[in-house]
Amino acid sequence: MRILLIEDDCEAAAYMAKGLKEAGHVVDHAATGTDGLFLATSERWDAMVIDRMLPGLDGLAIIQAIRAAGNTTPVLVLSALGKVDDRVRGLKAGGDDYLVKPYAFAELLARIEALSRRVSAAQPETRLKVEDLEMDLLARSVNRGGQAIDLQPREFRLLEYLMRYAGQVVTRTMLLENVWEYHFDPQTNLIDVHISRLRQKVDKDFAVPLIHTVRGAGYTLRAAR
Repeated sequence: MRILLIEDDCEAAAYMAKGLKEAGHVVDHAATGTDGLFLATSERWDAMVIDRMLPGLDGLAIIQAIRAAGNTTPVLVLSALGKVDDRVRGLKAGGDDYLVKPYAFAELLARIEALSRRVSAAQPETRLKVEDLEMDLLARSVNRGGQAIDLQPREFRLLEYLMRYAGQVVTRTMLLENVWEYHFDPQTNLIDVHISRLRQKVDKDFAVPLIHTVRGAGYTLRAAR
């Protein structure tokens, strides 16, 4: 997706942009409300992440302006204001979702992608497929080349996450937050052990490996290039 990030905290914006780019998205950043409104109305975006309190022009004013212009791009509002009235005000201004600071990056990413799915009106996925690897989310089964692969629940969640982001680099932080629901680094080789076990089951008996280590970044699931 092509995402516009309007956030005046440059350190927070850099962290968000880095994570979104690692997840395979294209990100442009505006640090003021005025610049943000200009970008929001002059280019096409798949989603916007807009901080509520901005210099130059308030985030809610930006949303109201783009909605008045007929722009229906999904918007996630970010704010330190988390009371019910604040959230309601953000949604009534035209925001599609509202995330209160501080937040976990995994939740930010999930909410953005949920907005994208909502807009596309896609039917819920029940099967994932990458090359000859197939996963049935309803039956909780996996096969490769027609050969059944028996996975433990955590291995299934790990593979599901890799398959959902096939072709993209998945960082260790993303795996810890989404597969283990850790919001800290346990300083162990937990991920390495599970990736190794998963490789034994998914890749060992097949000519083309699908699970690859991206040195210094994380992992990716894709056919060999």
